[in-house]
Amino acid sequence: MYDVIVIGSGPAGLTAAIYTTRANLKTLIIGGVSWGGQLMLTTEVENFPGFPQGIMGPDLMANMRKQAEKFGAEIVEENFTSEEFSASNGKSFTIRAGDRSFEGRSVILATGADTKWLDVPGEKEKIGRGVSTCAPCDGPFFKNKDVIVVGGGDSAMEEAEVMTRYATSVTLIHRRDTLRASKIMQDKIKSNPKIKIILDTQVSKILGDFKVTGVELANVKTGEKREMATDGVFVAIGHIPNTALFKGIDLDEKGYIKVYEHTKTNVEGVFVAGDVHDIHYKQAITAAGFGCMAALEVEKWLREQNSK
Repeated sequence: MYDVIVIGSGPAGLTAAIYTTRANLKTLIIGGVSWGGQLMLTTEVENFPGFPQGIMGPDLMANMRKQAEKFGAEIVEENFTSEEFSASNGKSFTIRAGDRSFEGRSVILATGADTKWLDVPGEKEKIGRGVSTCAPCDGPFFKNKDVIVVGGGDSAMEEAEVMTRYATSVTLIHRRDTLRASKIMQDKIKSNPKIKIILDTQVSKILGDFKVTGVELANVKTGEKREMATDGVFVAIGHIPNTALFKGIDLDEKGYIKVYEHTKTNVEGVFVAGDVHDIHYKQAITAAGFGCMAALEVEKWLREQNSK
């Protein structure tokens, strides 16, 4: 029987485990076959406190894992498969990962949200080499360069606006004939002299051998294709929260977990941390902060349960 089972092994999940184990709570992390979260797909991280020279994303996650394991956290590299989150016996949850089952008195959901990618040739292998999903994270790497932002919603507008602080030019590419963003965001983008907007167009290929050197653009109405030189591609077409397998947990209209009273879910004993509920910030440091909050709330909740 574990005191806490953490589902997810990104910054939120590992930070939560560091706190719960230091509080002498027996902790299990369901890390997944591909453990470590989105930072495992990044290269240099410059905005995580404590690393003035920057640190590679996978190295940062490896350090977090070692720290959690140092204090006694156990990690299972299997994918979460099911749990009704009903706590039918009133005392524990049965969490299934792979073909194994684990019992926990409490649960922290920290499964994050996956980026919606373009799924075009040249994209996957250039993630971290010119392809990005986070302007606040990677913008400084593109000082005085030309970049494109793909998307038509508020997130894309925000990415484009942030990139104007670094890049020489920003081209916004959207596959529809009108932008989906709010009027105030559209007005802001359209009035910025650094930003050019191309509609009815999608990226069909990302060019370059080792890093991004350009893109192939396709007009969705005529099918005409042309190449455009660029140093970076920022994909901003949305995220998919990893909540599909969570039965009994309240979700909002976009599929993110609803939060009640700090980090609690609608199910007693189940807490949430990180991008799986955070639709606004999506930063490693905020995910870690939410992990800390969830762990402290779990510790308090378990203490209250013990006193009953």
